[in-house]
Amino acid sequence: MRHTVRTRPWRTLPWRTAALSITGALLLTACGGAGTAEEDGVELDEDQVGQGAMEDFGVDDTFVATEPVEFSLLYRNNPDHGLDQDWMFFEQLEEEHNVSLSLRDAPLSDFEEQRSLLIGAGGMPDFVPVTYPGQEVPYLSGGAVLPVSDYLDYMPNFTDKLDRWELWDEFDALRQEDGKAYMLPGLREDPFYVFSLVVRGDIWDELGLEDPATWDELADQLREVKEAYPDITPMSDRWELQSTLNIASANFDTVAGWGYGQGLYFDHDADEFIYAGASDEYRELLEFFAGLVEEGLMDAETMTQDDQMAEQKFSAGESFVIGGNDESTTIYHRGFEELGTEGAEARLIPIPGGRDGDFVHSGARFDSGLMISGSVADEDTFLALLQFIDWLYYSDNGLEFATWGIEGETYERDADGEIALDENIDINSLRPDAEEHLLRDYGFHNQPFMHAAGSLTEFVHSGLRPHVIEWQESMQHKEERPVTPAHPFTDLELEQLGLWSTTLTDHVQTATAQFILGQRSFDDWDSYVSELESLNMQSLVDMANEAYERAQEQIDEQIDEDAEGDTEE
Repeated sequence: MRHTVRTRPWRTLPWRTAALSITGALLLTACGGAGTAEEDGVELDEDQVGQGAMEDFGVDDTFVATEPVEFSLLYRNNPDHGLDQDWMFFEQLEEEHNVSLSLRDAPLSDFEEQRSLLIGAGGMPDFVPVTYPGQEVPYLSGGAVLPVSDYLDYMPNFTDKLDRWELWDEFDALRQEDGKAYMLPGLREDPFYVFSLVVRGDIWDELGLEDPATWDELADQLREVKEAYPDITPMSDRWELQSTLNIASANFDTVAGWGYGQGLYFDHDADEFIYAGASDEYRELLEFFAGLVEEGLMDAETMTQDDQMAEQKFSAGESFVIGGNDESTTIYHRGFEELGTEGAEARLIPIPGGRDGDFVHSGARFDSGLMISGSVADEDTFLALLQFIDWLYYSDNGLEFATWGIEGETYERDADGEIALDENIDINSLRPDAEEHLLRDYGFHNQPFMHAAGSLTEFVHSGLRPHVIEWQESMQHKEERPVTPAHPFTDLELEQLGLWSTTLTDHVQTATAQFILGQRSFDDWDSYVSELESLNMQSLVDMANEAYERAQEQIDEQIDEDAEGDTEE
């Protein structure tokens, strides 16, 4: 049987990790377990676990089981499209690929709880998609989740993309203290960004303003807007400023808002972890936004108002800047129409840069992925399952099938090879007047069976409206902050981490609002840092640095072992 073997063994590479900005910081925690890094790479007994598997499965081969197989999964049911067992997606899998899927239906509102209950009760399906890096950590004890890094030699498409897209470092960051990774992340050929600021494009054009290159330039523009419209407060943000703090923090060399995570931040110059909320960089970030509030450029209610209030202010012309994404701009335009705000344009702008560069946080090339049940390693169809997952979620032709369906039925390729959705089918408002919907009527473009934002840039862009593609391209020149060295924790450290980081984060979030709103003076900063120290801040940092040092020592040992092996050869 032919398999594509990865060419970069992980143990010759530094463990590294990325802070993820869409769903919060990556949880680099670990549960101690049996096995060592040297055991990475398990050779399967294909006589025992090869039922239905293809004898010759390589990069971009279409998976067709050699006999009918059935795999189970936890299906995240979004009420926007629901679940229809008669979808073309399922028919094609069964008729053309010999695969039927048994779905455990979990409503979107209850998905994470259902996932926890199933896995905790020992009833995990064969695999669980729509899982983001870090979300696998609570389920590692007891062997509930498969150490999938042991089986990468049987996943040629996944490893090929790690090779070609240079994502090994990011994947190796998912390894736990035992040296193994327990999830398969979604992979993106190019970074994909979601959140930024939305401005009133018509006002910016009226005043002759360009997209602000830096946050300081944005502040200057807000002053111009305030001068031209003295009766309004230019910026009134949503999400209690958490999205904006997150995207801004990369250019202040810290983490904040949605991306604050455990509050640990790696100082690459000092080669050690620090606590973000006590750093000078975090203070500078807060001082910037506090200055906006003090000058009347940002609404003080930003830190407390609900999203609906912020949207109403923007749609009614009471503010001209708000956080958002492409989906938000559609909502804002609908608000303009409802309130009769004629000529108003909601324009998503590129994230502004900083004084020392134009940065974004790393991690924009990972997406929601999946966990595989540890129990499937004993099933006679285990290898077929690995091949099926590798094909559907990571091969070019599998991704094209999951994303766009069947060529000649749901889409065509034009003379230039570009994907063109059938004129009677819509997705993402590409054809808003079409009678049918690619997901609701056919089951394609469905997150449980593809990555949330796509994978290949061609597929991602083919599902976006032109102005969104333009915005994505405007973000590609930005420099990612260096990924953070891995610091996997032991079981005992993990328990302590949860206690310390939760208390510290709560205190930081409260103080953040107080400093920005002027309820607490920055002259009181040293006292604030002392409060964090009394809440075990230094103990948390010390624990992270000890974990980091352990990881580095293990890397050095492995490099020495590899060097000795090369010498002997």
